[in-house]
Amino acid sequence: MKKQFQDPLSKIREIVLSKIPEDVTVTRINFEGSKLAIYVKKPEVLLVDKSYIISDIVETMKRRIVVRSDPSVRAPKEEVKAVISQVIPEEAGVENIIFDDVLGEVIIEAKKTGLAIGKDGALLQEVLRKTKWIPRVLRTPSIPSKIIANIRHVLYTDTKEREKALREDGERIFRPLIFPVDEVLLIPLGGFREVGRSAILVKTKESSILVDCGINPGASKPNQMFPYLDFDCLDLDSLDAVVVTHSHLDHCGAIPLLYKYGYKGPVYCSEPTLSLMVLVQLDYLDVAAKEGVIPPYSQRDVREMILHTVTLRYGYVVDIAPDIKLTLWNAGHILGSSIAHLHIGEGHYNIVITGDFKNGKTMLLDASSTNFPRVEALVMESTYGGEEDVMPPRQEVEKLLISTVNETIENGGKVLIPTPAIGRGQEIMIVLDSYMRKGLLKEVPIYIDGMLNEATAIHTAYPEYLSQELRDLILREDVNVFQSERFTSISNPNQRFEIAESEPSII
Repeated sequence: MKKQFQDPLSKIREIVLSKIPEDVTVTRINFEGSKLAIYVKKPEVLLVDKSYIISDIVETMKRRIVVRSDPSVRAPKEEVKAVISQVIPEEAGVENIIFDDVLGEVIIEAKKTGLAIGKDGALLQEVLRKTKWIPRVLRTPSIPSKIIANIRHVLYTDTKEREKALREDGERIFRPLIFPVDEVLLIPLGGFREVGRSAILVKTKESSILVDCGINPGASKPNQMFPYLDFDCLDLDSLDAVVVTHSHLDHCGAIPLLYKYGYKGPVYCSEPTLSLMVLVQLDYLDVAAKEGVIPPYSQRDVREMILHTVTLRYGYVVDIAPDIKLTLWNAGHILGSSIAHLHIGEGHYNIVITGDFKNGKTMLLDASSTNFPRVEALVMESTYGGEEDVMPPRQEVEKLLISTVNETIENGGKVLIPTPAIGRGQEIMIVLDSYMRKGLLKEVPIYIDGMLNEATAIHTAYPEYLSQELRDLILREDVNVFQSERFTSISNPNQRFEIAESEPSII
């Protein structure tokens, strides 16, 4: 006899309606990814006046909840813009206002998010009360970023498609559990005993999760470039989620390929990782086109990935399958890099997959997290894990770099520093600027060229993910080290010829 399952929303509706006052007027309840969305006509009651009601529902159902306003009560957009202009001070530097008609959010892009939010969120509460739109403040990069602008354009213009994706994700996440959680399989599909194409498939009887899906850019043969995506245990139709630890191509380069071949589910990563991931994927396509190589996927597949991506903060526990929860922790490798902690079953098993991580502090980033509530299995990156892989002390390396740069400049030469655009490039920028400020490095122009410009612009949008010292400089003292007067961005190829013929410099 076929097993009958109750609609998972029916019991939820019963609990929600029993706890929310009738005059708040609940008009709709549906899944929105890992959250439950409650649409009401008086959102300010649940979000401000009586927020304990939502806390009570969350405690009862053990589900994350988001409150939305019913479309019928939202103020006209021109009126909302006028209210925002009146409520939020000019000093906040509001640069753009975007309306998400499906979710009922008004996105306020501002240079100084703290001033736009107000003490204890007072200014946003006032916007909510006057307009019934849910205000959300995003930081405008202090250096304009085309990638971030394009991502936000995709997310906030294709809102109906985004809403559909989130609803389908939610229905999948909260589907009734059929099988017991009594076994876990961890299947390497790439990146083991090799560098590149990292991919790990984690399976229970109920669910399957793919952690990373990278490429091997140095591979000469197609069958060595991508993970084993044709492996029998990997079924894109039943794959519940993809988790991305960080934005280097060897960990994220093949994700658009999944969408090309029919994957419809979510990608989970930190917010900086989404921006940097899109940057390197589009650059990969651009390089392939210039070299006359047929790329494995298109910009359309990258766009599809953006629409399905869910960004998470560090330490935020989220359901990603009926029997699996995910928490991301700081990996200290590059901006937004994450250690993935998978909680399987109700305390049944915990797997921590480090991805690339750095256990030492740098000028750019804090050291990786090392404390986890509970771990049964640890899958650890070990590229530099050999007995002879002992790195020289940081101070010694910096001293050699500065000595070499000073010697070259004294001899009238130019210092050319080829470096990865993400992470290493920003670290070197900070080191050079720091030593010049201390008078230990000769004052010469520092030219920033190539993809490093866009990658650095993205770094300015997420100061919360930088080291404590940089966070304090940017957020408290309003000093952005990436905008030092010593740095000059190369925006025109013709500038390179002028620089080559000019005085000593660092490039």
